[in-house]
Amino acid sequence: MISSQAVIDSSARIGKNVEIYPFAYIEKDVEIGDNCIIYPYVSIMQGTKMGTNNHVYQNSVLGAVPQDFSYEGDATELIIGNHNIIRENVVINRATKKGDQTVIGNENFLMEGVHISHDSVVGNNCVFGYGAKIAGNCDIRDNVILSSGVIANPETRVGKGAMVQSGCRFSKDVPPYIVAAHMPIEYGGINSKVLSGYGIDEEVQRDIANAYRLIFHSEGRLFDIINQVKEQVSMGKEIQTIIDFLQETQLGIISKKRI
Repeated sequence: MISSQAVIDSSARIGKNVEIYPFAYIEKDVEIGDNCIIYPYVSIMQGTKMGTNNHVYQNSVLGAVPQDFSYEGDATELIIGNHNIIRENVVINRATKKGDQTVIGNENFLMEGVHISHDSVVGNNCVFGYGAKIAGNCDIRDNVILSSGVIANPETRVGKGAMVQSGCRFSKDVPPYIVAAHMPIEYGGINSKVLSGYGIDEEVQRDIANAYRLIFHSEGRLFDIINQVKEQVSMGKEIQTIIDFLQETQLGIISKKRI
């Protein structure tokens, strides 16, 4: 199951039923869980800890040195969960400062050419389209879809269940359950297809849509708009998720749809 033509440091910890193809390169301080498949020409660099049932395709680099001018050679980590598909030419950087981590959750699909930079955190069940680029210290929540060519600038967040359409770039947060589109990026309605797919009924979707009418079309401070949502929209876990996300924003949120 492990090719003699792969280069594997003797201290690397390899789980059961792992397949490692010829010309893969695995450094010291690497852990690979059970039932993973590592295809030819993959490089897994020191500090990478990977769970089970991950498939990593040709020419990907996991745990690459951070592209961060403040990096001083500290021992940092890349943590990858279970059941991820990492396609060709993907690069994921480990963290910058000692003790910190870049984190990829479970059941994510990273298409060809994706780059996830240092100290970013990706949740579960996300899809990253061809060539999507995630800058350092980003926070991508569960069930997010980033279409091809999306660029997330440093320290931005994307809320649970959001979709960012192809070619968008953003420097502010993308709230949960919405579709973001166009350039400059803007609110394009709620992500009803994904919400329905996850069993969110029409009444709750109407509440989410009403919340975002207030958020994107009301005047005034975000603090006051959040209070309007609390007063005027039936409270459920999805609405609470939206409120929590807005209250945590440091960069502000993307703009409302142009008329």
